[in-house]
Amino acid sequence: MTIAFREARRDDVPAILDLLREDHLGIKRELGGIEEYFHAWDTMQAEGGNALYVGEDTGRIVATFQLTFITGLSHRATRRAQVESVRVAADLRGQGIGAALMAEAERLSRNAGCGMIQLTTHGERDRAQAFYAALGYAPSHVGFKKRL
Repeated sequence: MTIAFREARRDDVPAILDLLREDHLGIKRELGGIEEYFHAWDTMQAEGGNALYVGEDTGRIVATFQLTFITGLSHRATRRAQVESVRVAADLRGQGIGAALMAEAERLSRNAGCGMIQLTTHGERDRAQAFYAALGYAPSHVGFKKRL
């Protein structure tokens, strides 16, 4: 299996949404109609520095991630990349696709001048936490979220 990563297109949104809904957390929270996701896509495109990527194998989208670049003053003005919504199709997990996906996110981040890459994962995702640790990501911070 050879996965080709590319920037997502608007017509990929339904397949990305399927991946987001494919686990016990996503199935409960990704309840919106497709139009609201297309609206979010359009907004992301207008923002710049915020893109979705997909991994494709023989025409099937099997992985996705969102990559946002953040320029700030902390850490000696180090530009950083924020990785979100990392997903691999359930039937293909454990085959190295996630590691290839994260390597692609790191490559894109370096090319964008980032000196740091960061992510969060849900506290219930024990396997994801072990996966990121195995790739060299340190659980260095405690994250907080609040619905507005």
